[in-house]
Amino acid sequence: MQIKLRLYQTEDTQAILDIINYNILNSTALYDYNIRSYDQQKTILEEKINKHFPVIVAVENDKVVGFGMYSEFRFREAYKYTVEHSVYVDNDYHGKGIGKLLLQELIQLAKKQNLHTMIAVIDAENQSSVDFHEKFGFRTVGIIKESGYKFDRWLHSVFMQLILE
Repeated sequence: MQIKLRLYQTEDTQAILDIINYNILNSTALYDYNIRSYDQQKTILEEKINKHFPVIVAVENDKVVGFGMYSEFRFREAYKYTVEHSVYVDNDYHGKGIGKLLLQELIQLAKKQNLHTMIAVIDAENQSSVDFHEKFGFRTVGIIKESGYKFDRWLHSVFMQLILE
C-alpha cells in the first residue's frame, strides 16, 4: 500500500464528503445529526483554506482514503496560536497507518506556521482515538460531561492538547 499525502483539491470534495457523512451516520466522531451536502462540505473546506489553514488528503492509487485539517480553536484574538484539528480515514482503510501519516503532517504544518498548541476534541467513547493521540504526545486536559446528545444518549467530550515545540 503506497499512501501519498497532498494538499486538498476541489475534486477531492466528494470523497471527503463520503467519509464525513459515513461518520455522521455511524459514529460519534462528529456530533452532527444530518449529513452534509456537497456544497456545504466544499464551503467548509474553502473557508479553512481562505484562512490559511491546511487541508490535506491521503491518497492511494488516486483514491482519497483519508483527510486532515485544522483551524481556529476559538474566535477570540488571543487564541490565534491555538488550533483544533480533525483527522478522518475512510472506514475501509482503518488500521493501515493513514491517520498517523495525516496527524504527523498536520503537526509539522502547524509548527511551520508558528502555532503554539493543537487541540483534539474527542468523544469519550472513542478510546482508540484517545490512545492514538497519546502516542503523539497529546494529553487529556479536560472532559466536558454530557456535552453532546446523539444516538439517544449523552456524550462526553475529551479535550486533549499538544504543545508544539
